[in-house]
Amino acid sequence: MKKKIIVASQNPVKTEAVLSGFRQMFSDETFEVDRISVVSGVSEQPMSDRETLEGAKTRAENARIAAPGFDFWVGLEGGCDYLDGEMVAFAWIVILGKGLQGSARTAIFQLPLEVQSLMESGLELGEADDKVFGEINSKQNSGAVGLLTGDVITRARLYEQAVILALVPIKNQHLYK
Repeated sequence: MKKKIIVASQNPVKTEAVLSGFRQMFSDETFEVDRISVVSGVSEQPMSDRETLEGAKTRAENARIAAPGFDFWVGLEGGCDYLDGEMVAFAWIVILGKGLQGSARTAIFQLPLEVQSLMESGLELGEADDKVFGEINSKQNSGAVGLLTGDVITRARLYEQAVILALVPIKNQHLYK
């Protein structure tokens, strides 16, 4: 029987990361994924670790309310913060299951000063990246991390690892009760 996952985002990169993470953690199961747009309850561009986590939690919870007939609800929220005066980017993943929950954050990476400056003037990370790198809608492709690493790590790959880590309590329920 297929397990049904709903991703609280219309971004295909996020859906790809979620599906890949689930398949790797539960290789003997099959999954069906759908997407839904829900509000995050946070800024369009979260600018702290806490705000980004709140956005991911709220997205997962709102997806569960809007689409209760699924097995898993996944909220993903990309955000930025400052570390020693330098702006860094990351994302939080929150996965809700029936009576289960897991969350994890991606690795962080430093943003270029030009991107940081554009964001401090009010642009979202994706918009700043597009302007600096001459791209269009980079956040639905390889994202800032892909642009900066030459696609050695894409946005989907960055998120995939955090999806896997967020699934740890779900895969190992007996250790987390």
